[in-house]
Amino acid sequence: MTCPLARRIVLILLLLASPALALDDAHWHRGVKSIERGIAYLRTTQNADGSWSPQPGGPAVTAMIVAAMLDQPDISPEDPQVAKAIDYILARQKPDGSIHDGILDNYNTSICLMALARVNYRPDVAEAIRRAQRFLKGIQWVDQEDPQGRPIDAAHPFYGGVGYGSHGRPDLSNTQMMLEALHQSGIDCNDPAFTRAMVFITRCQGTAGNDLFADEIVRDGGFIYATSIDKDHIGVPQSMASPELKDEALAGRAVSGLRTYGSMTYAGFKSYLYANLDRDDPRVVDALHWIRANYALDRNPGMPDPIARQGHFYYLTTFAKALDAWRASTITTADGQVRDWANDLVAQLAVLQQEDGSWVNDQDRWMEGDKNLTTAYALTALNAVIR
Repeated sequence: MTCPLARRIVLILLLLASPALALDDAHWHRGVKSIERGIAYLRTTQNADGSWSPQPGGPAVTAMIVAAMLDQPDISPEDPQVAKAIDYILARQKPDGSIHDGILDNYNTSICLMALARVNYRPDVAEAIRRAQRFLKGIQWVDQEDPQGRPIDAAHPFYGGVGYGSHGRPDLSNTQMMLEALHQSGIDCNDPAFTRAMVFITRCQGTAGNDLFADEIVRDGGFIYATSIDKDHIGVPQSMASPELKDEALAGRAVSGLRTYGSMTYAGFKSYLYANLDRDDPRVVDALHWIRANYALDRNPGMPDPIARQGHFYYLTTFAKALDAWRASTITTADGQVRDWANDLVAQLAVLQQEDGSWVNDQDRWMEGDKNLTTAYALTALNAVIR
């Protein structure tokens, strides 16, 4: 465990050792101003108990905001609003180590663990982190029975994944959140949880190496949402970019050509990097091919036009985290353009920021109509590039 000063020194050394992002001075200042305005907005919306937007999802939004605030050099864990929010999070830890308010156990625990990892020098927080880590590794689908009574072995579509809990099946979004939480809180990438998750994540990718669903997913290197629609349709994969095919699958008709899309592709790519796969691993190469062919920041690429901005801020967050982990300052698109992706990200988020300093999505699926959540997403993305 590290004290606050030591933690900041380690962070500085890591940043100095990393390739610099191609963020020019104008965009850096623009990004800093956007962050300041976003945090100022959030300081006006905290509830008396220390939470932000506790309903309907639980403490996850509070934890995202705590993490975003603690990533600022001038905000410490002793900041009154941050300290109150940390206490709120800790008070929601259950005897099994999970952190939630009765629903979305993995989602809430993973995001809360990411926030707590920033104050791991506190003995009470360190113990909460260990318990949360054990919980997350314990809910990964492996060696149990599925809802239909079939054993979960390495050949099962659930193997290595994690889900919300309410659908009775794992999905890529929850799996990547669990992996990121373990990564940020110090679990080694050689841990079996990472190894198992790579099996599930690969099965969500449109790649020749997908041993179960290569014929169902478009082989463009991108990723879909899940290997099963729900507990009643195990092994019937689902993409949020192909909503029309879900009805076909639910009717019992075979589906193929599931479209891949941005938020899940960057989530999968990021997970590969956190698991320390080789940069020339075919899965990494295929994912990067998709990224180069579908570079966009004004929408969630791959989603059909009428719903192209659903999950837009989630997408921007995974975009920023994944490319930050890739440690390349530019992306060369399929048509040969060299993009300074960090500058592009800052410019896009500055355009989307509201007058009051918040962000919000008018396509409000997945809670992106909640200004606290969407502002937390935007700040998280900016924090990935503003050093």
